[in-house]
Amino acid sequence: QLQLVESGGGLVQPGGSLRLSCAASGFTLDYYAIGWFRQAPGKEREGVSCISSSGGSTNYADSVKGRFTISRDNAKNTVYLQMNSLKPEDTAVYYCAADSDRLLFRLCVNPNSPIVLRSWGQGTQVTVSP
Repeated sequence: QLQLVESGGGLVQPGGSLRLSCAASGFTLDYYAIGWFRQAPGKEREGVSCISSSGGSTNYADSVKGRFTISRDNAKNTVYLQMNSLKPEDTAVYYCAADSDRLLFRLCVNPNSPIVLRSWGQGTQVTVSP
C-alpha cells in the first residue's frame, strides 16, 4: 500500500519559515512525481508545487513563487517543501500526493479537476499568524 506522511507543519509568525516533509512508505518515491497541495477553510484546493519523478521539472503556484522551494531526496524517500517569507494567506492544511508525472502535473496546474491520484497524505496544518 502506498502511504505518504506529511510533517513539519505548525504555527509561525509572518515572515517566518517552515519546512514540510512528505515521507513515503510501502513504495519507492523514485518513480513518482510528488505534489504539494493546500486547502484553507472555505477555499478551493490549490496546487502549491510539484516535482517530477526525475526532479528535473518543477511547478509553482504564482502565489508562492520565489518563496517556496520543492526538492526531493530519493535516498531518504522524502520530498520537502521549504517555505520562506510566510504570509497569513499561506495558512491551510498542506497535503502531499504521488502519481505519474503526467497526472500529477495536470492536477498541479488544475487542482480542482476530477483527477484521482494514486496516493495522498493525511495533511499537516500550517498557520501563519502574529
